[in-house]
Amino acid sequence: MRLGERQMEAERTPTLETALRTGPFHVALRAAIAARRLPLHRVQHHLSRQGIKVGVTSLSYWQQGARRPQRNESMRAVRALEDILELPEESLIRLLGHHETPSSSQRPAARSYRSLVEASGVLERLLTELESPLDGGLHTVGHVERVRIGMHRELLGRDSQHIVRAHRDGVDRYLAIYHGDPGCSPKDVAVQAMENCRTGRVRWDVGTGVLVAELLFDARLRAGDTHLFRYGFEDGTAGASTEYVRGFSFAGGQYTLQVRFADDALPVRCHRFTQQSTAAPRRGRQELTLSGHHRSVHVVEPQVRAGLLGIGWDWD
Repeated sequence: MRLGERQMEAERTPTLETALRTGPFHVALRAAIAARRLPLHRVQHHLSRQGIKVGVTSLSYWQQGARRPQRNESMRAVRALEDILELPEESLIRLLGHHETPSSSQRPAARSYRSLVEASGVLERLLTELESPLDGGLHTVGHVERVRIGMHRELLGRDSQHIVRAHRDGVDRYLAIYHGDPGCSPKDVAVQAMENCRTGRVRWDVGTGVLVAELLFDARLRAGDTHLFRYGFEDGTAGASTEYVRGFSFAGGQYTLQVRFADDALPVRCHRFTQQSTAAPRRGRQELTLSGHHRSVHVVEPQVRAGLLGIGWDWD
């Protein structure tokens, strides 16, 4: 390798390392492909040798951020790409934490990994129906989310105070995603536009309990503009809840999650946890103390990372 090539490689490596650490997925994938100097048709050839069929167009969309791997075959391709592009295991997969999708658990009432994969496919379809691009033009500056658990241990609802910043001109809406607990009836979940937004179109899927609500702003934001708005979901249609998990597709922004319990339905213990992806093991478990008067626990993440963050609790 000539001196100039070595210098170029040295300059590329920190960029790739940073992209793998902070995401988003399409930036990390594009950096990895560039670092290995592989044209997309060669990447496709390597995948096909492993029996994985992904078109050059799909690969191009993935690295541009125009589309996102969601289905089983696509996730298999992403894992193969980690090997083909000589990346650390889980380095790309962890950047595909599904936005606002709770993760899997061993507890009977929680969702299985298979159900999450099915939900991600449904979510992709619902977003397509709402003509939503992958990049909605907004990134989170700050987000405070409050979850309420009722006297029958059910998820009564949640509300959010959200501060976003536009990174392109003309953004006038936000798509809020709700994934109810097992047994949830999404058609009976009420969407509430509380402040600085109004409800637009709403789509749901009964089988997975996924609901997507369009929240409309009164003005189009310009690149760099911030917007503060509040919204919520009223549920109470499912059985006993055992956790609440927030998925982050992209790193950045402050996030606070509070879970409040009814006075006559208190858990015996609560904890926080993190997860790089729905397929990865849970880490960072930390016990949380229930406040005496307000019957709540909370976590604060000053700078979120791509992946999942949640609070779980035990009733017995």
